[in-house]
Amino acid sequence: MRPFAEGYSYGISTTSEDSWNQLVQGFDDGTIFQTWAYAATVEGRRNIAPLWLKKDGEVVAIALVRFRRLPILGVGLAYVHRGPMWRKAGTNVNVEHFRQVLRALRNEFVCKQGLTLRLNPALFDDDPLGLAAIIAQEDFMPVKHTAHERTILMDVTPPLAELRNGLSSHWKRGLKVGEKNNLEITEGTGDELFGSFIGIYDEMLERKKFSSDADVHQFRLIQSQLPEALRMRVLLGKSDGVLYAGIIYTRIGNSAYFLLGATSNSGMKSKGSYLLQWKVIESLKDQGATIYNLYGIDPVKNPGTYRFKAELAGCHGSDVHFLGKFDASGGLLSTSLVHFRDTLKTWKRRLL
Repeated sequence: MRPFAEGYSYGISTTSEDSWNQLVQGFDDGTIFQTWAYAATVEGRRNIAPLWLKKDGEVVAIALVRFRRLPILGVGLAYVHRGPMWRKAGTNVNVEHFRQVLRALRNEFVCKQGLTLRLNPALFDDDPLGLAAIIAQEDFMPVKHTAHERTILMDVTPPLAELRNGLSSHWKRGLKVGEKNNLEITEGTGDELFGSFIGIYDEMLERKKFSSDADVHQFRLIQSQLPEALRMRVLLGKSDGVLYAGIIYTRIGNSAYFLLGATSNSGMKSKGSYLLQWKVIESLKDQGATIYNLYGIDPVKNPGTYRFKAELAGCHGSDVHFLGKFDASGGLLSTSLVHFRDTLKTWKRRLL
């Protein structure tokens, strides 16, 4: 157990789901992956724990922890996916909040509960604040033999005209075609829009003979449990009643994530996906977002999607890797079980 800096304290809260959702909205680095609905759908409502950190009585950082524990033995894994959240909206960035929330997480789940604690933070390898060093100083070690996920971050703070100017020439041509086709665009959060999107998403996977790690049906279930303020946005493009393209994205805090996109067989020449992405950027400007995370690229396995995202971001994009995953050991037995789990998952990926 490590002592906290002066004025800091933490708790494992029995807060309601509604209260947690309100807290998430108060952080610039909030993400859908730290919402109650996401964690409960992925892990089960009995296997999540909300942690808060206070400074002088005010909540300054939070993390929703998912855990898996072996019965009787009590050992297992506690997991923080794309958290903790520590950049409080409307305040200056304070890296001490980050250090202290890591300490709170480790004190609670490693020292008290004997679990191995894994962080998979929404941080990137450029790391201007030196957060990787803080993670190491708080006794978290990089998880070996795991690939660092890669993405493209698009800066959407410049004026729209400048953003359009920064598109690649190929992307500009695609956008012009999409605009000339005068697609009817529908945007919303309703389940019927999700259902329509799934139809063309499945069609696209079949056409490309491509399997995706993203589970669109799981996202649909998550959507049904989210409050309106945290819901994903669905955009669909149609012509003469025929659905050509669709996009699903999320914005919480000052960043947005592009989650899913699809083009139907009949919409291949419409360039509807170009138009829909541009509509997302226009909307993000209105919402005051600063970063559009195009979320997930693999130039080798999926070069077409990589080119599409890279050319969209153009000169306003940064090709980055996530900082990676980090473990704080919960003892020999707990750590051994986690390593065994990781090995099984690695072999499963290789066999597929």
